[in-house]
Amino acid sequence: MAKRKANLQSGGEDSLLVARLITRRWAKMSDSWRFISTIAKKEIIEFVRDWRTLIALIVIPLLIFPALFIALPLLLQSEAAELDAMELEVVWQGDVNDELNTSFAESNLIISYEEMPSGITNLSDIGNDLDRIRNQETQAVFRLLENESGWKFSVLYISTSEASSEARSRIIDAIIEWESGVVNGTLVEAGLDPESTLDPVTWDGNWEVSDAATKGEQAGLALSLFIPMVIAIWTASSAIQPSIDMTAGERERGTLEALLCLPCSRIQLLAGKWLAVASITSAGVALQIGGLLFAITYLASSSVIGIPSVSATSIALLLGAVVIFAIMVVAFELALAMKAHSVKEAGSLLGPAILFIIFPALFTQVINLDSIESWWFAVPLVNILLAMRELLLDRVIVEHVLVWMTSSIIYAGLAAWFAARQFKREDLVASIS
Repeated sequence: MAKRKANLQSGGEDSLLVARLITRRWAKMSDSWRFISTIAKKEIIEFVRDWRTLIALIVIPLLIFPALFIALPLLLQSEAAELDAMELEVVWQGDVNDELNTSFAESNLIISYEEMPSGITNLSDIGNDLDRIRNQETQAVFRLLENESGWKFSVLYISTSEASSEARSRIIDAIIEWESGVVNGTLVEAGLDPESTLDPVTWDGNWEVSDAATKGEQAGLALSLFIPMVIAIWTASSAIQPSIDMTAGERERGTLEALLCLPCSRIQLLAGKWLAVASITSAGVALQIGGLLFAITYLASSSVIGIPSVSATSIALLLGAVVIFAIMVVAFELALAMKAHSVKEAGSLLGPAILFIIFPALFTQVINLDSIESWWFAVPLVNILLAMRELLLDRVIVEHVLVWMTSSIIYAGLAAWFAARQFKREDLVASIS
């Protein structure tokens, strides 16, 4: 043993043998990576060859958040402005009040007057006005009656019509303003101050500055309520089509046999396909996040929402959580797609599998992170989603990080093991449809 050690130190035959073994091992690893990268490049090129795939992979992820955060609010704002400018027809039944009539005119309400109908039990009884309200011959019917105790009113409308609901809203706003004026006038006549009488308890100062959370932390809270869900659902859904195309699709086209004839192992074939699907999915998620950041920057310039304040540690852990989640989901979907004997069967398997992502994603939105137990961070899928929520709030709790990272790596390893088993099963891989 001592002689062999001396031989190694002096550069003898044993040292040359060790050097050759190390060189051969590096060459083997290099060949393995070359096979994996070649398979991945081949799969990616074949998948993105169709222009419809490029639209689904690039255009949709890039535009979904700008459309959601910028175009949709602008559209809603335009619709609201158009609704505010509409002149709405209202039938006034019963007693007339000049002050209220003036307020209605200022609210773009076109009033026509009628007598109070007979045969109604109360002012909210629609009676014979049902048909013309449902047929939208008038947007609303306003009834007003004065008695010894004061005024009574009701507004008849149809809630499924935006114009009718808008007419009701304008009438209610005018009545509230009119009622406030009547009450204030009564108090002044009685020698009382309306403000101190009606509002004896007031907030001192600006309530917005009493919040200890910064604008960035508030923005992080808002984003944490839906960003993890969107990333999880998009990662899972965007990996379905390439997973099916690279497994069951190749079996139907007969191209899987050519891949099996390559001088590479089944594990290398799986790794190449996984790398291809993960690259396609990551590109979609990265573009989606890029669109999200653009939308947030636009909204921040309009003071609608602030830029979330997240530390570099939280960002690194967040990226790690997304990567681990992608490893697990892509491996699991590849395994299910390989298990299927046709594209149709693979679609029927992977389609319902999205529900296993959606339900945990919705469930985690209502969990209180302030008093959450650590075991929640060991539940599959839920742990990653909860981790994303915490990290977007810039909460790096070491115990939680260790639990979700360890459990997620275990789950990702199990998913990869399950996928490897499917690729090694000769009856599944070789049974070309």
